[in-house]
Amino acid sequence: MTQSGTVRITFLGGVGEIGRNCLCLEHDDRILVVDCGLMFPDADMPGVDLVLPDFTYLRENADRVEGVFLTHAHEDHAGGLQYLLADVPVPIYGSPLSLAFARRRIDEAGLGDRTEFIAVHDGERRMIGPFDCEFIPVTHSVPHGFATAFHTPAGTIVHTGDFKIDLEPVDGRQTDLALLGEIARRNGGVRLLLSDSTNAERPGHTPSESTVGQAMRDLFRDHTEQRFIVACFASHIHRVEQVAAAAIAAGRRVAFLGRSMVHNVAKAREMGVLDLPAHAIVDIDEIARYSPGQVCVICTGSQGEPMSALNLMAAHEHKYVKVSADDVVVLSSHAIPGNEVNVYRVIDALHRAGAYVVYGGTSGVHVSGHASAEELKFVLSLLRPEWFIPVHGEYRHLVHHARLAEAVGVPASNVLMCEDGDAVVLGPGGADIEHRAVPAGYTFVDGIVGDVGGGVLRDRRALAEEGVVVVFMTINAQSGEVLAGPEIVTRGWVYAPEAEGLLDDAKEVVLQSLARAAAEGAIDFENIRRHARKALKRFIADRTRRYPIIVPVVIEA
Repeated sequence: MTQSGTVRITFLGGVGEIGRNCLCLEHDDRILVVDCGLMFPDADMPGVDLVLPDFTYLRENADRVEGVFLTHAHEDHAGGLQYLLADVPVPIYGSPLSLAFARRRIDEAGLGDRTEFIAVHDGERRMIGPFDCEFIPVTHSVPHGFATAFHTPAGTIVHTGDFKIDLEPVDGRQTDLALLGEIARRNGGVRLLLSDSTNAERPGHTPSESTVGQAMRDLFRDHTEQRFIVACFASHIHRVEQVAAAAIAAGRRVAFLGRSMVHNVAKAREMGVLDLPAHAIVDIDEIARYSPGQVCVICTGSQGEPMSALNLMAAHEHKYVKVSADDVVVLSSHAIPGNEVNVYRVIDALHRAGAYVVYGGTSGVHVSGHASAEELKFVLSLLRPEWFIPVHGEYRHLVHHARLAEAVGVPASNVLMCEDGDAVVLGPGGADIEHRAVPAGYTFVDGIVGDVGGGVLRDRRALAEEGVVVVFMTINAQSGEVLAGPEIVTRGWVYAPEAEGLLDDAKEVVLQSLARAAAEGAIDFENIRRHARKALKRFIADRTRRYPIIVPVVIEA
């Protein structure tokens, strides 16, 4: 609970990592959640589909949560909503487009009745419970993103969301620098700034999104006889618009592929965010009627997801599209950190299929949606915050952003380096960090299972790295006598046909341990399993320097 005149900011994710963006703003005994994102798993998280913030703090304070505000519609900021709503039913605030994209996942999860979708608009100022919020338009790679000014008892707190300063945005909706400057001059200025750090290491300015359109027009001009397959994020409506417009200008028909792509395009067209002529749009099952030079397919799968449209096409397993030498395939994206292996695997598969593949930052088919160093310094200089917290980035990004802040005049003592689980209390006397104030570990999602737990993940790593050994034995329940076995089955430790001598020695070790257990009177099945596991573990470690998972199976007779 916060004291009068103070505000508490708690980080559940997104500080020191890419993804899981989620923070809590707290005052007057109420909590406003800003973003609720997910993260893609790393290679050392076998079988995990998604990684979420730890919602323990929100579950324990569910009666105090006023709502969730979405800065924009990217999955790393909005993809965890359905998992939060399962435990904490609250209203969701955001731009109409952000809400439309978020609603699909929530409805699919059957949780639409546990929330209310409340739209907010550019320049609007409204109360969300006790939180006085002002919504500032910013440009990003997904349309209709917001920075937000929270006018609080401890002063004005500005949260940039993900942003860049795009002077030529596709839709003409620029980052509202004038409004940011006005906020900086009001009521004592900006007390605390939290700003996107993703590109803090990158010098200069981030190119405009509109440059992608020219790169695509050049490609269509140079490859008039080949079919185009362009993969990008389904939420990047401006990217979709530029690709489609360039294709249509080149005389091509456009087909959309991938569940989220088809839904988001339809919703954006319905809302007037995406303007494409109906006569140029065809269903994917109609493209066979056209020659390769008359077709452009815009699809999902730019991150190499195993069951995505692009991956299936590359493997010749898609119903309507199989990649061949007649195709130019464009990956209009960058690999999310931790996802590089999947992306390069699908790029290799596309090359094997004979396609001409365009990807990478030097091709001009992708530009970042995040501000580079000079833009970050400009915003810091414009807002002149008393206190500064770099957010949204891995730790090195935060460090570089902190240095930028100091370079433009923010005192080093007023730059706070936070990590997930930390809380910052802002009050009349300044800002103080409470380290590890709340649980903020990873929540692993595997299929429809919620948190599979760190123990499960450790077992999966052990199985992948060391293998498993199962020992079967039939035991007399009264005497502890071994009636059959032990039989040893192994996967990932040794190849049984080539290691008969080793396995025979392992069986003898188990028999000796069981004889010792019987002599000691330890004939209950739990003791028998423990003796067998301990002896076999020591034997395997001594003989092979390996540590597989050992599973004793006792059959009663």
